[in-house]
Amino acid sequence: MVGQNKNILRAILIASYIMIITLIIAGVSILFSYLNTGADRGTMLHTDIQKVEQYLPKVNWAELNNEGRPMDPENLKSIEDDYLNAWFVKQVAYKTNNTEGIEDYYTDNARNNIHGLIKLNSAKGVTIESTTLRHNPTLEFFSEDGQLAVISDNDVVEFKRVFKQGQLVLETTEQSNYKVILLLEDGFWRIRHMVKEKGSKPEVLPTANSKDSLNINGINYYPQATPWNMFGDQFSEETIDQDFKIIKDAGLNSVRIFVQYADFGKAKVAKEKVEKLKLTLDIAEANDIKVVVTLFDLYGDYSVLNWTLDQRHTETIVSNLKDHNALLAWDIKNEPNLDFDSRGKELVVSWLDNMIDSVKSIDQDHPITIGWSDTQNATILKDKVDFISFHYYEDLEQLDTSIKSLRKEIPNKPIVMGEYGLSSNKGLWNPFGNTEYDQADYHKKAQEIIAANNLQFMSWTLYDFIEIPKEVVGGLPWRRNAQKHFGFIDKSGDLKASFKYISRQ
Repeated sequence: MVGQNKNILRAILIASYIMIITLIIAGVSILFSYLNTGADRGTMLHTDIQKVEQYLPKVNWAELNNEGRPMDPENLKSIEDDYLNAWFVKQVAYKTNNTEGIEDYYTDNARNNIHGLIKLNSAKGVTIESTTLRHNPTLEFFSEDGQLAVISDNDVVEFKRVFKQGQLVLETTEQSNYKVILLLEDGFWRIRHMVKEKGSKPEVLPTANSKDSLNINGINYYPQATPWNMFGDQFSEETIDQDFKIIKDAGLNSVRIFVQYADFGKAKVAKEKVEKLKLTLDIAEANDIKVVVTLFDLYGDYSVLNWTLDQRHTETIVSNLKDHNALLAWDIKNEPNLDFDSRGKELVVSWLDNMIDSVKSIDQDHPITIGWSDTQNATILKDKVDFISFHYYEDLEQLDTSIKSLRKEIPNKPIVMGEYGLSSNKGLWNPFGNTEYDQADYHKKAQEIIAANNLQFMSWTLYDFIEIPKEVVGGLPWRRNAQKHFGFIDKSGDLKASFKYISRQ
């Protein structure tokens, strides 16, 4: 019996051994096959790099005229992808002082330099937030065996923010030239050598309009049924046309509308959203109304590593609208100063500066502004914008003084009060609120001040709304209820007393 048990145990051990050997051989065979059948290299990375969604600088290749082997589109795209990924992982490494992913895109020699700088920065408490915004590569040489490529990358625009012990010590935009050697290793194009040549300051684009000729007498607009969701599934040409007729008949000549960054698809802007946006401008043109398009609504990231994505979003919107007859101006961002405390004033202002340049690089004909939430911040980037836009929800008694102070500080540019209004939210849940007649009196006084100062304006807003998204003012019911009652037309479609003062008399 004992002998029989030993034989059974011996048989089990031998079978297990054979099974393990078989699995090992099968695993090696599968891996070998995987590595030799053009498998997706991205699934093998130590880092989760997806350049398509994380890093999209503008790339303009020079016409191919390289020495050595002729270049085909597939290899060129592979070189571009790995080259840009190399920039991205290096930027992440300098921000985090972590070398993860560097080995995937740099050879031993090149990565030693990066490791050395990260070690030094870590010791000194230095971190670097950076990105490249534009590349202009030229393929100089491609070896006959397809294993080596040499490129020149000229006028590379780099933005950097250097921190020491968490404090910002340097912020700069550079324009530099690079000579780069790349080697194909294990299916990756890795940077073998990169030399930075002397750089220069990027071109400063001129302002488009410094004359007080905008003649903006308008209103901020959302359809009553779809506030903050104008371009969604309930988009209605008929509704917008009817509303624009009301606006035109009321004596107004312009509207301000909003493009929400996430709703439009972020860096990959949805074509159907663009078509609805263009159709809105078509309807505006048919009603002899001009349109101020506000970009990046409900956006609040500003991270340097995301700037290339923001630029691609801007590029799509601006290039599709820049030739439209109804387009009046671009508003880069609605009330960005409200993000100063949470995101940092310096970062927000730098982002705005960059997005102004991004718009101007595509459209130098239409003026640009920023919709500041007050007059105190309206002087920021005054030399970059084409007209000044501020919002005013403070005491009307101070408006005249605020306008005069702003004009004294900025005497040579048009000034537009881009939002103002008063909620007629008074009732059981808000006994100390304002009535519709208080609202009418407010707009009467506002128009008197506007006329006295020859001020351009866009009031808030055409309609009272039934529902307000929580993302706009939060979930507190008293805040949402107040936001519902700023309109000149009530929820039933009847004109409120304030409608008499919707435009200049």
